[in-house]
Amino acid sequence: MAAYADDLALAHLLADTADSISMARFRALDLHVEAKPDLTPVSDADTAVEKAIRGTLARARPRDGVIGEEFGASTPPAGQGNRHWVIDPIDGTKNFIRGVPIWGTLIALMEGERPVAGLVSAPALGRRWWGATGHGSYAGKHQRSATKLSVSAVRKISDASFCYASLNSWEEAGRLEPMLDIMRDSWRSRAYGDFYGYMLLAEGALDIMVEPELSLWDVAALIPIVTEAGGTFTDLDGQRAPGDGSAIATNGHLHEEILGRLARGKA
Repeated sequence: MAAYADDLALAHLLADTADSISMARFRALDLHVEAKPDLTPVSDADTAVEKAIRGTLARARPRDGVIGEEFGASTPPAGQGNRHWVIDPIDGTKNFIRGVPIWGTLIALMEGERPVAGLVSAPALGRRWWGATGHGSYAGKHQRSATKLSVSAVRKISDASFCYASLNSWEEAGRLEPMLDIMRDSWRSRAYGDFYGYMLLAEGALDIMVEPELSLWDVAALIPIVTEAGGTFTDLDGQRAPGDGSAIATNGHLHEEILGRLARGKA
């Protein structure tokens, strides 16, 4: 726990700054939105949050690298011990610009290719989630009001709550049919999207979360939170994430079955 306690404390401070900026722009009438080269939206809040986080990290952790969605990798990309922070200033930008409160700032610390600490702050929901290797996972409004997290004990698909990204993305990935089969076989299926499904999984509120296409900043912060809550997190090929830009997160009991069913459906 002590190994990453200072890093988690810093992540909370970074999230405090991010929350103050993003909430001031949420549902603002003068919010400025542009299309990036990949045609995904970016708001002035996205860029302002990332700039602020980078500024604090430059002062507090000058030897650590930074990778962010809006401004890429710092130079050098990683610092002493190959430590680097991975930032998604606003995960769920489409929700943010439409006034939907399910969006958040994702902050991860990686050592080499391994995420060792992660924090998700969703200020419009009044909630945070955080975890680090050997530390456990927690959720609450802040560090002083936290509940330890644990995944569910569900062992059968027929009893499971199944969460997924958009069906269009699964169709593009050539795995729509096995997705539909899992949805039919599960107790309940919902598409909460972005970070939120993974956090509900860590809380034990649902049992499976899958996505076929992700970037490093979408997933790095989620992995320590899910795994420290007792869950399993891999890519679609079964490699420990972050892997090929996809994700299967489960309570552990259901992982091999979901992995096998989606792998068999690959076009």
